[in-house]
Amino acid sequence: MRNYDQDFKVNAIKLYKESGRSMNTIADELGVPSTTFHQWVQAYKKEGEASFPGKGHVKSSEAELIALRKELHHVRLERDILKKAVAIFSVAPGKGTPS
Repeated sequence: MRNYDQDFKVNAIKLYKESGRSMNTIADELGVPSTTFHQWVQAYKKEGEASFPGKGHVKSSEAELIALRKELHHVRLERDILKKAVAIFSVAPGKGTPS
């Protein structure tokens, strides 16, 4: 399987938009599978050049989702610690603790 960089994908999509030729024709000329080219065009329509962040990089929308998941995990840990603290400190003196 061949990997294509962001510049190649964006230039291919611009060629398609400016030339007036079909997606299949452009894909054939560039040696890209037509289904792959269709996916690129759909992604470009949805998010523009941000659709192709490259390996090891995430889209801004995915980065925000990752950050929110981390924050949620942190808040849940804090909540669980507070629940345990309340349970410990709400035990009446002399009950449950050896003297």
